[in-house]
Amino acid sequence: MVQINNPINEDKTMDSSLFFNQEDHGNIPEQFIWSKDQDDSHTTIEVLDAPIVDLQDFFKHDKKATLHAANLVKKSCLSHGFFQVVNHGIDPSLVAMADEYGRAFFKLPITEKMKYKKKEGSVVGFASAHANRFSKKLPWKEMLSFEYHENGPNEAAVDFFNSVSSRQLKETGLIYQKYCKSMKKLALKIFELLEISLDVDGHKYYKELFEDCISIMRCNYYPRCNQPNLTNGVGPHCDPTTITILYQDEVGGLEVFFDNKWKSVPPHPNALVINIGDTFQALSNGKYRSCLHRVMVNSYKPRLSLAFFVCPRGDKVLKPPQKLVEKDGGREYPDFKWEEFLYFTQNHYRVDEDTLEQFTKWILSKNTTNICS
Repeated sequence: MVQINNPINEDKTMDSSLFFNQEDHGNIPEQFIWSKDQDDSHTTIEVLDAPIVDLQDFFKHDKKATLHAANLVKKSCLSHGFFQVVNHGIDPSLVAMADEYGRAFFKLPITEKMKYKKKEGSVVGFASAHANRFSKKLPWKEMLSFEYHENGPNEAAVDFFNSVSSRQLKETGLIYQKYCKSMKKLALKIFELLEISLDVDGHKYYKELFEDCISIMRCNYYPRCNQPNLTNGVGPHCDPTTITILYQDEVGGLEVFFDNKWKSVPPHPNALVINIGDTFQALSNGKYRSCLHRVMVNSYKPRLSLAFFVCPRGDKVLKPPQKLVEKDGGREYPDFKWEEFLYFTQNHYRVDEDTLEQFTKWILSKNTTNICS
């Protein structure tokens, strides 16, 4: 089997309450320090060229507008995989309520939040700084994650919040069910635009692949930090998922590593940030980039973001469209299932810029072992 150089840390003894007492005073705990001399790396001046793509006329099937939007998407995805969308069809009042209810959750007493504590091996639930998984280089954040899908009679987001009896959070579940439904609808349109940009449209390959997707919704809360130059809200990583649809508040903090430097992605009014994940890099046969990014914290104001991670159903075999493979003259990555990739990131590897490459080695080694056994 492939030897993984970046395994999950098995030391899970850190007190999860440690994080919650550090927002207003004192030095940050050692577990949250990423580097003691990274002041220069935390000084970001340049802004990433993440184009603002207007979807209004694309939704109306205007050919000229669609081609323009597809060209903007293609240019950004070939280089760094980040772009923003406006006139995306998501009701601004719904986004505002999702923001409001997210903040309300993180203001709850820790005893209430811990009722939703993420269980070992699960991707859903409340977690403080991934303290249940790692013992060092912890991100300066709290997070609440839950699944969203339209498979079966139950409403996944509502069921998640109803799992703990709380009248306030039952209403939260209804808000996020509507929010996720809108995000899923937008995601399918983004896949349509990606197909056009890759010149494999007409087959609805990606749309059909993700119509029954089981996605992950994550609310992220980044408290103020007295020593923001020593830590990260989220450390440098690439998303292992397919695409991410991100709402970020006005505070900012998202940065992308491109042209050998960190560049910011400032919030744009009413825009949602879209970025390519490792899975779509594989589904585009390596054409589109899943780029290294991170989140910075600050000493003056907390930040909230809402990330909708679009994931295929776990048991589906993932591979690029045959038309794309034929144009490229071969395959860049082997077939795999999302449940295998998710297992790898949860049990064998802490996501970074090499996750897809390390997973590829792991899955090839695993398949070889199965053949030989």
